[in-house]
Amino acid sequence: MRTITIAQADPGWAHEFLKIKAMISGYIGDQIIGIEHVGSTSVPGLGAKPIIDIDVVIEDMTYLPAIIERLGHAGFHHEGNLGIEGREAFKRRFNDEFMPYHLYVCPKDGKGYLEHIAFRDYLRSHPDTAREYERLKQKLARLYPHDIDGYLNGKNGFIKGVLAEMLNDNDPHC
Repeated sequence: MRTITIAQADPGWAHEFLKIKAMISGYIGDQIIGIEHVGSTSVPGLGAKPIIDIDVVIEDMTYLPAIIERLGHAGFHHEGNLGIEGREAFKRRFNDEFMPYHLYVCPKDGKGYLEHIAFRDYLRSHPDTAREYERLKQKLARLYPHDIDGYLNGKNGFIKGVLAEMLNDNDPHC
């Protein structure tokens, strides 16, 4: 059973992302729009579980079958959407030389992808909110050291609150 730990921010996470990005691009670069570093490791100075979250962005889901095939040949298992529409998860079938990562394929207009980017960019530009988020994650890791669902559920309200605040900030009628 893995223990959930929040590591101090590591500037090396950005470099690790670039290495993983280059590998993925080598397999499916001609099928995609881009590869984005999302999640807490993508926010400089933010403590995080030391796992890189990656969104591979595609035009639309018609590209998915070819991507599943190519990534399958490269040693990735397609796990489906894991209950989140508009996001397809892939897992490496063997240990590689990279730090742990989560790989998702998302359409460019998918809600999950758009929320990942919006939340990442908000935290990058609002350091006080990023620190508050880090404190919450540390607290949740202490409360749910072996319960990833409890940990994730504990973060959901904060994330939804930030996204709602962003919508209100962008509404000219508010």
